[in-house]
Parts: sequence; C-alpha cells; structure tokens
Amino acid sequence: MTRQYKAVFFDLYGTLIDIRTDEDSPRAWNALYEALRDAGAEYASADGVKRAFDEGLAQVMEGHESDCCYEPDYVSVYQRMLSDRGVSADERMARDMGRVFRRASTNLIRLYPGVMVMLDRLHDAGMRTVLVSNAQSCFTRPELVLLGLDKALDDVLISSEEGVRKPAAEFFERALQREGIAADQVVMVGNDATSDIGGAANAGIDGIYFNTEISPSDDALTCERAALSCRGADYDAMLEFVLGRR
Repeated sequence: MTRQYKAVFFDLYGTLIDIRTDEDSPRAWNALYEALRDAGAEYASADGVKRAFDEGLAQVMEGHESDCCYEPDYVSVYQRMLSDRGVSADERMARDMGRVFRRASTNLIRLYPGVMVMLDRLHDAGMRTVLVSNAQSCFTRPELVLLGLDKALDDVLISSEEGVRKPAAEFFERALQREGIAADQVVMVGNDATSDIGGAANAGIDGIYFNTEISPSDDALTCERAALSCRGADYDAMLEFVLGRR
C-alpha cells in the first residue's frame, strides 16, 4: 500500500543548507584563542586551546566511547575551558565561544535555492516540517535564525540537545513522539545514506536521498534503502514524490 505522508523530517547541512567548514583551520583555533583571552581565559597558544578542547571533549565522552550514537553538548567543554583558567562562565558565555569558533571555521553558508518555496508548498498541503539534525545547538540555532529557517520549520530536534545522534532509531522515534504520528506517515530527507536514510529506515520511516557536494565520500549516487534518490538538492523531485501521494 502506498504511504500517505503527514510530515517531512529534514536533515540540515547538505540538505537545506549548503555549507563548507574547516574545523582544523588555524584561523578557527586562533579566533577561539583570542575570544577566550578576551574573556579572561589565558592560554599559551592556539595549539594549547585545541589541546584543551580535545581533553575536555574526551572527558564528556567518558563512558560513551563505544556508543557511536551518543552526542555530547560542546557547551560544557567550553565552560570547562573557561573555568580551568579561573573564569566563572555561564552557559551564554560558553555558547558565545562555540559561535566564535564556528564562524571562523565556516567558509560558506547559504540556503540551497528553492528551500523556502519548497517548505511553503509542504505547509500549503497541510504537512508538518521537522528538522532532525546531527549538530551542536550553540551554533546551529543561530544559523537557523540567520537563514530564516527558525520560523520556516514547525519543529527542531538537534542531537546535542537530545544526547543522541543519527543513525540511532531513538532520535527519529523522539521526533515521531513529539509530532504524535506514526512512522509510516513520515518521510525523511537527507544527504547521508547511513545517518539519514539508514537511520530513518531503522525506525520504519521512508527516506529520500540527496547526493550533494557534502554527502559522505563513500556514498553512492543512489541509495538502495531510499524510496527516492536525487542528484543534488532536488526539491522539485522531492515534492512530486511526496505530494503525489496525497
């Protein structure tokens, strides 16, 4: 029986947002070094900042090393980096550090052409649009605001806030529970064959695969587990598939 969808779950980066980042760039670590220094947290160098971040991340990952679907919140890492240098840091200050690093490590960020029109068409058809993203909320929520997606999406689930990441079926099941709908009433759109399409399938959700510039390099052009595969962020093909079932 053909499924009739009531909601569309979306991945974010590589699906709705075209982005290029380099988290190993000296510019990014220098920017974080300077931001920490300005806040009163003195480190010897940008390399020392990177070591402190890696050590802090290892600490919050303790007990979860074998769990590939556990997602820590980097805010606690930034708080530790500040407090280790005698700075009493609230959550807002720690989030600011994350945003500084993100901005400095980002070379490109923009919506794919047609995103807003596509979301409007889904809403006009009475469908819910929900973000299910592996990301850190300290920078992702500001980026949603920057690009206008915060008001264009009906709900947002971010892995760092949930403590779990795709491809865990649990992440998708939480989204289903929040929406109050069954798995066979949803389709997931994403650019990662394993995290997005495979994870959704594990929760009983259909998938639409976009092979975009930042899809994993080992992804094939088409995904065998997807109900539809597209080259690029092909919203027209996606809409035809989704709305044609109503």
